[in-house]
Amino acid sequence: MIGKGHAIASTGAALDYGWNQEKEAEVVLKEYLAGDNPREIAEEFKIIQSQNERCSKNTLSFIVSPTIEDGKDLSKKDLGELAKRFLKEMKLENNQSIGFVHRDKAHTHVHIYTNRIGFDGKTYNDSFIGKRSQLAAEEVAKQLGLKRVQEVQQEKIQEVKWQRQAMKQINDRVLESRPKSLNEYMHKMKARQVKVIPCINKSNQLQGFRFEYKGVNLKGSEIHRSMTGGKLTTEITRNAGLTKIAEVPKSLNLMNSTVQLSTNMAAKIAKSLIKKVIKRSLDAGIGF
Repeated sequence: MIGKGHAIASTGAALDYGWNQEKEAEVVLKEYLAGDNPREIAEEFKIIQSQNERCSKNTLSFIVSPTIEDGKDLSKKDLGELAKRFLKEMKLENNQSIGFVHRDKAHTHVHIYTNRIGFDGKTYNDSFIGKRSQLAAEEVAKQLGLKRVQEVQQEKIQEVKWQRQAMKQINDRVLESRPKSLNEYMHKMKARQVKVIPCINKSNQLQGFRFEYKGVNLKGSEIHRSMTGGKLTTEITRNAGLTKIAEVPKSLNLMNSTVQLSTNMAAKIAKSLIKKVIKRSLDAGIGF
C-alpha cells in the first residue's frame, strides 16, 4: 500500500475532484462534518480555517492506494476503516476529514481531505508530510494484513531476477574497460543492449540512473548497490585520473547537456579521492 500527502490551498476544487461521479466516487469517511456536497463541506472547513488566516495551504490532501489485488477485495466499510487508521497514524483523527474511494480504474484508491487547522485554531505541521504519509500507510497495511511497498518491490525484483543478473554482468564488463566519462559508459552499455537513463531533478541535478534491458526498467539500486548513482559516478570519474580535491567536478557533460552533480554524489567522489591520496602517500612512505 502506498500513501502520499501534501498541503493545498484549493479546498473547493479538491473536494469537487474527490466527489467526481465519473470516477465512481463514494464517501467512505466523514469526520466532524455534516454537509452533503462539496460546497457545504468546503464551507464547514472554512469556518474552522477562519481561526488562522495566516495559513494559506490550509487543507491536507492524501491518497492511500492498496495494491490492485488488495483493492479488489476491500469493501466500502473496509476502506473507511483503512482511512480512519491512516488519519490516526498521522495524528489527525480529531480534525475535520472526508474520504472518497475512486474505482474508475483497476487501482482502487482513497482520497482523503483533512482540515489542516484544528478546532483549537492550531496549524498541523506538514514537515516531511510525504514521507510520513508513506510510513503511516505502511503501518496501516501491516495492521490490516495488506501488502506493503517493500513486499511489492521485492516481488517485482524477484520476477526479473535474470534481467537483473544480466544487467549487473554487462555493467561489470563495461567498467572493466575503464570508461573515463558517463557518456562513454552509456555508449558502451547501449552497445550491449542496456539503455542507461539519467534521473535528473527539477534543479538540473543528476540523482542517479535507471537501466532498461529486454523490456525491464529498474533503478540502479534495484539491480545492485554498486550501480547506484553515487557508486557509478565515483568509479567513472576516478578513471579520469583526478589527483586533487579541487578537481572534483560540480557538473558533467551528459548527452550534449550540462548537468549538476547532487551534493551526495560530489561528496562521494571527494571521499573516494581522499582515500586514494592517503593510500598513495602511505604506500610511498613505506617503500612500495
